Amino acid sequence: MVYSRRPAKQTRRLTWDKPHTKELFRRYRLEADEDARDELITMYLNLVKYLASRFRNRGEPIDDLIQVGTIGLIKAIDRFDIERQVEFTTYATPTIVGELKRYFRDKGWAIKVPRRLQELSFKVNQAVDALTQRLQRSPSIAEIAEYLEVTTEEVLEAMETSEAYNFVSLENDRSGDGAETFSILEYVGKDDVLMLAVDDRTTLQAAFKELSPQEQRVMYLRFFRGLTQTEIARQLDISQMQVSRLLRRTLRILRENIVRD
Repeated sequence: MVYSRRPAKQTRRLTWDKPHTKELFRRYRLEADEDARDELITMYLNLVKYLASRFRNRGEPIDDLIQVGTIGLIKAIDRFDIERQVEFTTYATPTIVGELKRYFRDKGWAIKVPRRLQELSFKVNQAVDALTQRLQRSPSIAEIAEYLEVTTEEVLEAMETSEAYNFVSLENDRSGDGAETFSILEYVGKDDVLMLAVDDRTTLQAAFKELSPQEQRVMYLRFFRGLTQTEIARQLDISQMQVSRLLRRTLRILRENIVRD
């Protein structure tokens, strides 16, 4: 039997008429020609579709992603400086990708973090900035709590939530293929619904080896025993601030290891 070799699949490159692009931008900038703007949007939709397709395995409809990417394209068109010696695609690509990533980041907040903690996390960040300017130093947890009229435990929970959310966001960049995940966070109390998913047990184990014995102990008490930061501080005879710093550092180490792998 004779087998014929199938021709190699050709990758179609995206190409655009550069002189025509420059002319359209000239008309839009100098003559406020809205038809030229509309033609630019239509001309570069293929770029949006291409970039949106890179995010298609994350559980969102491709049509929604194209709509989001189109918003980024329009922003790029409106902001592009025709006097700069740079191709429009070079300028537009990070703007479109940024819009898509922002969309997933916002979706992540809505799904992963309760509204109460989401709002409190933003308030804590604002309070830190305001108090740092007022006190000319970094504020303590107690000072932040007093400023916001909440408890120190709520401040710590909001700070921890923000760190864990960043971890989840980066981890979601790697997931989406339906693979079984390994949860290292369980529900902690009725309001603490943080959940970190890691899709590679080997990666997680390797990351834990980089933690000190104390850091491993803190992670175990917080995420497997379900103790609050106050309870951990009492058990380890350290301050709440030290516990908070240890948790932030361990989450950062785990995040960096998973992204690197």
